[in-house]
This record gives sequence, structure tokens and C-alpha cells, in this order.
Amino acid sequence: MRQVLIADAVRTPFGKKGGHLAGVHPADLLGHTLKVLLERTGVPAEDVTQVIGGCIDQVGEQTANITRTAWLVAGLPESVAATTIDSQCGSSQQALTLARALIASGAAEVAIACGVESMTRVPIQCTMNGPGHPASPGYYDRYGEFVLQFESGERIAKKWGITRDETDRLGLSSQNRAEKAWSNGVFDTQIIPVPISTLDPAQPDAPAFDRDQGLRETSLEKLAQLKAVHSPTGVHTAGTASQIADGASAVLLVSEAAAAKYGLMPQVEILDSILVGSDPILMLTGPIPATRQLLDRNGLTVADIDTFEINEAFASVVLAWAREIEPDMEKVNPNGGAIAMGHPLGATGTALIAKATHELVRTDQAHALVTVCCGGGLATGSILRRVGA
Repeated sequence: MRQVLIADAVRTPFGKKGGHLAGVHPADLLGHTLKVLLERTGVPAEDVTQVIGGCIDQVGEQTANITRTAWLVAGLPESVAATTIDSQCGSSQQALTLARALIASGAAEVAIACGVESMTRVPIQCTMNGPGHPASPGYYDRYGEFVLQFESGERIAKKWGITRDETDRLGLSSQNRAEKAWSNGVFDTQIIPVPISTLDPAQPDAPAFDRDQGLRETSLEKLAQLKAVHSPTGVHTAGTASQIADGASAVLLVSEAAAAKYGLMPQVEILDSILVGSDPILMLTGPIPATRQLLDRNGLTVADIDTFEINEAFASVVLAWAREIEPDMEKVNPNGGAIAMGHPLGATGTALIAKATHELVRTDQAHALVTVCCGGGLATGSILRRVGA
């Protein structure tokens, strides 16, 4: 297969529920992200073969192929095709896997993987409020129950013996690392400010939104005072689960020939990218086999990975994965994760790719591994390698 390079990877700051991005239509938010991505690289929009986007709750403003709508509202060429996929929380990372395959196979020279979710405007799981239920009688015949993510997070904690103190410590670490990263300008190269005054008619004088909104000062003492969310005996609280958020992200992928044609000098390549299945009742353990498969089929060990980005859907997801994989935790989410910055569902996968890409370049390291647990018992995963490493 042909080498697939990341020409650039960007994300918006993540807005909290009802926050700075609440008045921005998700198509406009993603459209802005796509337009800026192309402007940053100088690649002509008409030369993009396909745009593949992730979005989970495809209803209302996020229905009717929002990736295509976003491309059009940004004023980009009608001739470029776009599609929207749903692999739950890993949707945009699966979009990356598909876009990578287009280039690796020779079917495309330039492709974009992206994602968006406005959880303020299109509430999580609102698609389940329609007629019927997603689990058929056959599903109950096989599994006996239909479990949602919070329940799975608690079951994972119980299975791996994860305590409330451990989850609180991970939540605190996420906040502290994110604050330090923002203070040190770590995200400057990947963040694209959102012009609220342009995209939200109700706020004509609002300043550009340029910083993740979920960060907050806390401590172990404050976290210990929070009530468990799922049940009185649960280990997860609002301080140790991913925050509801609004946001968008996008990655421009090119072949070596395209990089030369447009005078690009990509510094990171996608070494491998996969989607795996796992137990749909525990549901969120997929990053464990995803990590193992990626390492095995690329002849790498845990020690070879310089940066891990694993989505902090719940603290127990990261901690159970760490029990099994045994990484150096200083390398895991080094600049904070979704507990601090938020998890805008369909945007998270390529946002983590952006974080990992820029971290490899910033630190001059060799390999990054990115993985996201997904509803229904799936996980996405990718290995990135700095060019020349």
C-alpha cells in the first residue's frame, strides 16, 4: 500500500453544553473547520477526492449528510463528494481509516477525514426517542439486556477493581495536564478559533472562541465531594466522565505524489488504522484489543509508543486499558483528555488525531497511538509515525 501522510490536522476549541458554541449550527461549525484546513495547507478544494465525516446523533440539524452540507455552506466546490458515517464515539477516526484506505489503494490523492457534534443543539441519544427501540428481540435473545455507556463504565470499574480514588486521581490529572498545556501554548498549532460573530447571528459582537471551555480548577478534596452519577455506589462523577461538548475537527490526508505537487512537507504519516469489535455489554473495552492488534501487526511494543491518546469517555475506560496494556502513564493523554476538555462525540476521533500529530512534531518523537471506545462494543485505533523517525 502507498504511504499516507497527514498534511495538517486541526480542531476547534470545545465548547461546554450551552456555552460559546451553542448558537452555532453544526454545519456552519464543520464548514468553517474544513475551509480553514484547506486555507492552511493551500491545497485547492476542487482537488479533494472525498470528504468523510463522523457524526453520531444524525437527526435535525445533523441529518441529511451533514458533512456534505458543511462543505457546501463553506462555499466549497459542489463537485467534491462527501459522506457521513456513524461508528459511535469513534466515528471521525473511522472516517480517517476510510480516507486513508482511499489514498493507500490509489483511489485518491487527497482526502479529508473530519467530524462534528453539537451536543447542545442535538442532545446525546435523542435519536433513541423515535419510534421503536434500537435493540430488536433478537438482540435480547443473545445478550439478555441492552446497556448504555454509564452502566458499562461502572461494570468495567467493578471487573478491574477500579476504585473511586483512582478515578478521582485520573480526573484531576486530566484537568491539571490540560491547563498546563493551554498555559504553555501546546495547542496553538492545532486550534482554529471560531468566529462567533460571523456564525451566530444572535451574537454579532462576540469575540472569537479560542480556548476549550470545560477546564476548571479542582482538587482531590473537591472531586471526592461530588456525587456518583450512575448509582450511589458508582465510582464515576461529573469530574471523572467526559464532558458534554460542542466541536469539530478535520485532518487532510495526501499521498506522497500530492505532497510533492502542492509543495507540502508533511511531518507525520498514518502507519496503520483499524476498527475492532468487543463485548457490547462491557462495551467500552475495545481500546484494549485495538491497541494490541495495532502493536502486533506493526511489530511494535508498548515501549515504542511515545504518546498515547485514549479517549477519556470514563476514567475506568482508561484505567482498565492501562491495567492490561501497562503503558508509562506519563505518556498517556499528556495534555489532558475529554474529562477536562470535553467529548463532542463525532468530532473526537480526528480531534485526538490532531492532538497526537502536533504532539509528535512538537516533541520530535517517533510514534503515537490513538484509540477511542465506541458504543455497541467497538473501538477505533491508529498508529502515527513522524516522517523520518
